[in-house]
Amino acid sequence: MRKATFMGLCAELSPNLWHKDTRSRAALSVEKRVAIAVWKLANPDCYWSFANQFGVGKSTVGAVLFQVCKANHILMRRTVILGNVHEIVDGFAEMGYPNCRGAIDGTHIPILAPDHLASEYINRKGYFSMVLQALVDHQGCFMDINVGWSGKVHDTRIFRNSGRYRKLQAGTFFPDHKITVGDVEVPIVILGDPTYPLQPWLMKPYTGHLDSSKERFDNRLSRCRMVVECAFGHLKACWRCLTGRLDLTEDHIPVVIATCCT
Repeated sequence: MRKATFMGLCAELSPNLWHKDTRSRAALSVEKRVAIAVWKLANPDCYWSFANQFGVGKSTVGAVLFQVCKANHILMRRTVILGNVHEIVDGFAEMGYPNCRGAIDGTHIPILAPDHLASEYINRKGYFSMVLQALVDHQGCFMDINVGWSGKVHDTRIFRNSGRYRKLQAGTFFPDHKITVGDVEVPIVILGDPTYPLQPWLMKPYTGHLDSSKERFDNRLSRCRMVVECAFGHLKACWRCLTGRLDLTEDHIPVVIATCCT
């Protein structure tokens, strides 16, 4: 992370992180709080390692991490947004799919076994996880995220129970922007994999025996849908705490994941 980016983060989060000194000890500076949190998010090491590196207690690392992540809502309202519709549609059109507004998928974030209802968090691959479902633009930037569901829950169920799904069904999530392809009027759509439900506003690949035209369609759709898988790859490569088992409570994990997305 560049120094300018780091100092910008400190300035943005300062109103929520600044603490007064007490008679017993001086408060940690905003810069140190942000540094501890960023370093913890970027590395899968244990709390003792961070405590020794920054000269603070183990419990302080956990408390500071949650304070910084909780203050993330200031940045999230401005960064995890739908963006410019024309730029995104044009971007996906250049990649091969017309009138596309985004790509959606989910990924599993490994966690430690929860104290309660642990079996509900075991995913199909056999480990404990929490699901991050995200909608990204043509550049892989997060436009909308849904995090907090247990690893056992299927992507389709998470999607159908989201506010995003209800708005898409009501036609209020995206502007009414239709184009004509051949003699067919095409609305704005998002792209998903075969597990998602086919909708007028959600396209997914053909399955089964395909002719050449369906294969071409699937190739174009898959090429554009890959941006969301690449986004998850970039996310986990940058914030490596997401690759190990998050040693946090179930209530804190969604806040940490959302902070990494921001």
